[in-house]
Amino acid sequence: MHFNDGQIPPEYAKHIRRKSLFIVAGFIITAIVFTSSIGMGPVSISFSETLRTLFGETISKRFDLIIWNIRLPQALTAIAAGAGLSVSGAVMQAILRNPLGSPFTLGISHAAAFGAAVSVMILDFGTMASSNVGAVTINSPYLTTAVAFSFSLIATFAIIAISRLRRATPEVMVLTGVALGALFTAGTMFLQYFADDVQLAAMVFWTFGDVARATWTELGIISVVTFIAYIWFTLNRWNFNAIEAGDETAKGLGVKVERIRLTGMLLASLVTSVIVSFLGIIGFVGLVCPHMVRRMIGDDYRFLLPGSCLLGAALLLTADTAARLMLAPNVLPVSVLTAFLGAPVFIWLIIRGNK
Repeated sequence: MHFNDGQIPPEYAKHIRRKSLFIVAGFIITAIVFTSSIGMGPVSISFSETLRTLFGETISKRFDLIIWNIRLPQALTAIAAGAGLSVSGAVMQAILRNPLGSPFTLGISHAAAFGAAVSVMILDFGTMASSNVGAVTINSPYLTTAVAFSFSLIATFAIIAISRLRRATPEVMVLTGVALGALFTAGTMFLQYFADDVQLAAMVFWTFGDVARATWTELGIISVVTFIAYIWFTLNRWNFNAIEAGDETAKGLGVKVERIRLTGMLLASLVTSVIVSFLGIIGFVGLVCPHMVRRMIGDDYRFLLPGSCLLGAALLLTADTAARLMLAPNVLPVSVLTAFLGAPVFIWLIIRGNK
């Protein structure tokens, strides 16, 4: 079959249209879940009342207080954190050519959590007090994030060093991540051993990932860091496609593989450390969501990156809503549900291998 210059083959146009429709559908679903989530809780607010309140209409002062001060920042934080963790996992899987790569499985989340624990307990960057929002109030969020990022860099450089060794299989890299995660978890437990009762209770509660503890300020920091990283990831989407084909192929196409790999890991680690230092450890989102998107629309990073962001946001938001409703009036940490979801998928990926 012959095509004139500039004419797009019908099959390719259909292929691109299907991927684009998936992105549009993901955006619509996320928006619906977002609006529904804000209305769900001990105080039920209808869908129409939620929309009217979000658009500035005052139905009741009680609804305004619940939506604008409690549920809206929590829902937006779930969207920002889910998108950040998911896109970071997708990028790590590309630049390391490792289907099991994610901030959680590679130990980066645990390293960032250890750094945050060091900043809170040893450097005294946080005030520990139990409340209905969280057990740790961070009074120096920038310094806490900086320390968390510093420790996540240690895990990042270790993973990069292993990936550059000859014959370093995906299984070896995952085992390295498991070892790093165990190491930093042991470090956190060491700090907890010497803590007093109040500090111990606070630190154990803090390690549970929970989006409810974020304020508007912390939401702004997470959103800005995630957005900046996403812009860089999007600008390098063709480079990720080339790296997926192999380092030699990518270098033959003019891709500076080592620089892309280092910068990508640094940005993914920064996003992870910011989220972990504010919200605690939320596992498996960065592993599960990119693979779910791959199953539906393939490996093209032009669509995989926005698809992973939308699915990660919708998944974490749905999990947070379910955690809020399952044992009401008690609220489960969202990390509990993400672990229940992610663990079976992780085991399936290990059994399936690198096919």
